[in-house]
Amino acid sequence: MSEELERILARLTEPDNAVIQQATAELKQAFKDPAIIPALCAVMTGSQNPQVRQSAAVMLRMRVRKHWKKISPDHRERHTVRHSLSQLCAVLVKHETPDRWPALLALLNQSTKSNNPQDRQVGLLLLSKVVGSNPEPFKPHYKQLLQLFGTVLLDLNNPTALYYCILTLTAITAYTGTEEMNLMRSLIPKLLIALKHLIQADQDQASEAMEVFDELMESEVSIVVPHIAEIVRFCLEISADVSLSDSLRVKALSCIAVLIRLKSKAVLKHKLLQPILQVVFPILSAAPPPGEEDPEDEENDTEGDSENPKHFAVQVDLFTCFTLPFAQACLSSENPYERKGGLMCMAVLAEGCADHIRTKMLSSMLQTVCRSLSDNNQVVRSAALFALGQFSEHLQPDVSKFHAELMPLLHGYLSAVNQTKIGHMTKAFYALENFLENLGPEIEPYLPTLMETMLSALNNAENLKLKELAVSAIGAIANAAKEMLVPYFPPIIESLKGFLTDTSEEMRTLQTQALDTLSVLARTVGKEVFSPLAAECVQLGLNLTDAVDDPDLRRCTYSLFSAVSDVSPDCLAPHLPPITTVMLLSLRSTEGVTVNEDKQFVLLDDDDAEGEEGDVDLDEESETEVDDRDVAGVENAYIDEKEDACDALGEIAFNTGTGTLNPLINSCISLYISPALHKLLQVVLPCFLGMVRQDRERQVVMAILESMNAVIKSCQGEALQAPGIVAEISNAIKDVLKKKTVCQDVGGDEADDDEQQAEYDAMLQEFAGEGIPVLASALPAETFYPHLNDLLPLIMSKAKPSCTEADRSFSIGTIGETLHSLVSVAGGRAVAGRLSNRLLPVLVAGVRDSDAEVRNNSVFALGALAQAAGPIVASDYPVMLSLFSNLLSKESDPRVIDNLCAALCRMIMSHIEGVPLEQVFPALVACLPLKEDMEENKTIYIYHFYIYVYLFFLETQNTLLVLLRGLAQHHTKEFESAVMSLPDEQRNKMTMAVTQS
Repeated sequence: MSEELERILARLTEPDNAVIQQATAELKQAFKDPAIIPALCAVMTGSQNPQVRQSAAVMLRMRVRKHWKKISPDHRERHTVRHSLSQLCAVLVKHETPDRWPALLALLNQSTKSNNPQDRQVGLLLLSKVVGSNPEPFKPHYKQLLQLFGTVLLDLNNPTALYYCILTLTAITAYTGTEEMNLMRSLIPKLLIALKHLIQADQDQASEAMEVFDELMESEVSIVVPHIAEIVRFCLEISADVSLSDSLRVKALSCIAVLIRLKSKAVLKHKLLQPILQVVFPILSAAPPPGEEDPEDEENDTEGDSENPKHFAVQVDLFTCFTLPFAQACLSSENPYERKGGLMCMAVLAEGCADHIRTKMLSSMLQTVCRSLSDNNQVVRSAALFALGQFSEHLQPDVSKFHAELMPLLHGYLSAVNQTKIGHMTKAFYALENFLENLGPEIEPYLPTLMETMLSALNNAENLKLKELAVSAIGAIANAAKEMLVPYFPPIIESLKGFLTDTSEEMRTLQTQALDTLSVLARTVGKEVFSPLAAECVQLGLNLTDAVDDPDLRRCTYSLFSAVSDVSPDCLAPHLPPITTVMLLSLRSTEGVTVNEDKQFVLLDDDDAEGEEGDVDLDEESETEVDDRDVAGVENAYIDEKEDACDALGEIAFNTGTGTLNPLINSCISLYISPALHKLLQVVLPCFLGMVRQDRERQVVMAILESMNAVIKSCQGEALQAPGIVAEISNAIKDVLKKKTVCQDVGGDEADDDEQQAEYDAMLQEFAGEGIPVLASALPAETFYPHLNDLLPLIMSKAKPSCTEADRSFSIGTIGETLHSLVSVAGGRAVAGRLSNRLLPVLVAGVRDSDAEVRNNSVFALGALAQAAGPIVASDYPVMLSLFSNLLSKESDPRVIDNLCAALCRMIMSHIEGVPLEQVFPALVACLPLKEDMEENKTIYIYHFYIYVYLFFLETQNTLLVLLRGLAQHHTKEFESAVMSLPDEQRNKMTMAVTQS
């Protein structure tokens, strides 16, 4: 009916009297329909025509007023009627501002100040609804409202009035300014007392009202700082009271957690940490009710967030030195849930205090976890597995050094676990996978028993989840073992085939995991081993994209295609049209994406239900909340699919060579330069930059910086077309490096210098620093040079000997990656040469550093400088070679030696005349093969071809020709870099030889 009604109202605005008369007659008829009020609401909220919306609002008000007079006084007093009418007023206020509705303001003023408690309730209900629906137009009345709230919050015998008062306060908090701050601050003591009374009357309402603290801390934390001790004690009182609802206790714990993150120094100053620990640890270690289990210990645990106090207690950021005594006391307890609480605490500390634990406590904490793996209680063993998984994820590379103790323990544990306990098996595999991923060649002695266990699970387990865990673990094993996995390759493939071809719904998750592992195998077991399967894999991927409509499955299929392009590009080439077509369709698809009037791009998961626009149910107390998330805050399977499609297209284009490169790139460009992408980037990047500067959570800002870097890396220069965007991004990076963002100003004037927060700050700066080489690779060097020139002093200042090892490593690592980016961009050589005099002393000092990681990064950076600047730095070669010679004579760290080999290769390829090959070449060969940094194998590989070509080109031309063409095809960028550094005559010969048919 709403569409027809909108057409009628639109005709009322026509200048033709005959049309107006006809429309009026139709409107009278429409008003006889019982559905007229919902239809008017729909038109008022949904029409694009402002005159139509205004007409609908006026008619709706008249209609309601007419029917209100017919309702008996008894019915008028019913709560549902009041609530529905308040909602209706809220809808009207969205389209008619309060200043244009003086009767509403008069009603609110009269009712909220009435001597009758019932009238005050009604007035505050109406106030909460109309202000909550559209807070900003009420801004001129905020002072008056805050004064009113000061009175209402003293009305402790009227909990309903308190509830609506606090809801209104919550709604306006984000819009208040400095002129209201003193009034807001004065309300806090009254607010705490009011909430205590509301808790006694209605815990559900009190839980909702507690959200006022979230708004206060998010909008202006300085309002609550003078009262931080009272707020924390109030929240602790609620958290500790087991008679209260979980929802209420969770809100209180969440409030404490936010206060610690934002104002940890103030928490310490007021001596609140000890009381917090005394409340949090009993919650963390509390046993569940008799006959029940904690959600994470249940076999049907869905791994989602659990809304219970224990779950939130473990998320409260604590301080390592204060927390560990509590954890250790728990670990020695006879109560298994207290032992579990201690382990969960250690697990969380591994993420937030990684540097502190790695350098001072790792061995002792690992011993504790290992002992707990043999605890007689499964709850404790499960927590120990989670802790070990956290250690393996966050304490690398140090934790891998304990493989001799941990691997037998983990594998033995996995073999002994009851396989019907799938929830527990999941935790065991989580710990194993995280540890294996970083083990590298050290995995060799454990391979036979590991693979026996995994293959047995694939072939004999009845539970599909267990098979999925084993398939995923094989991927982790492959990443570590690489070619060492070859003996086990045939039985692995034989098992995977059954999962890959079964397209039934119940097999979907296992099938997706099998595809993912197949891609890992393609990249790790070696081309000779995997190439015979390449054609079959391509056909499998094409069949699956045709047969199954699932974004996760398509994403893994794209990964398989890109892996095959690396192993056997010739197999992929004939199928490029259908493969690239399906990927580009994924990129262009709007599935999972909706466009609305306010947000140009809103992304929805499959299970996000959309109500019909304009529907208003006047009989329901609940309001439909509009999800106004923008693109920057949403992740779902469709976005993952698009991201992986971009990555796969880039890799396929690179691996399949020049013959198929251009049409593919043209297809990508046609998508990239589309108005939709530019519109998206215009929304996303400013949103990112705003959040980097203004968000209060370090973890959020880290995620935003990571996302921004990923966008620029994927879209390259297309992401940086908007005027001034490069300067804005550079300035945002600069603000983080100078600690000028809101999230870094956690203590206001009292800067927070505790160890955990310092570590978060270091992590935050690393994420920002990673954006510098990303920008350098996306822009012509001369374009980025002014910004790089401003950023470099901030980076170089962290390389001083007085800085921490982490800072020195970050500084020189960032310089090295930036120089490496300059190798492949226009004008990079000139800019690198211009920077060399400033950078060389810093890098030379880094090579002499006492820390192996700093030395490693410095060696890499010197090689990157030689490669980027080429002959411009020829005069510096003697210093660099002497430095490397001295280092090689005494260096014991294999990773540093690996990078030294690669750096020498880069120097030779960039300016061979500056290197005494008769001395360098034997020393270089003596250090091969590489021991740890296998990523540099490609550099070494290209270097050997370069040497052979340079020294023996004329004599061995026919022998090397086939190999050279293969090199040019499969490692195009590196090959071109080597060719460009040859003398002109040899460069021309090389180019002609490779391009001739």
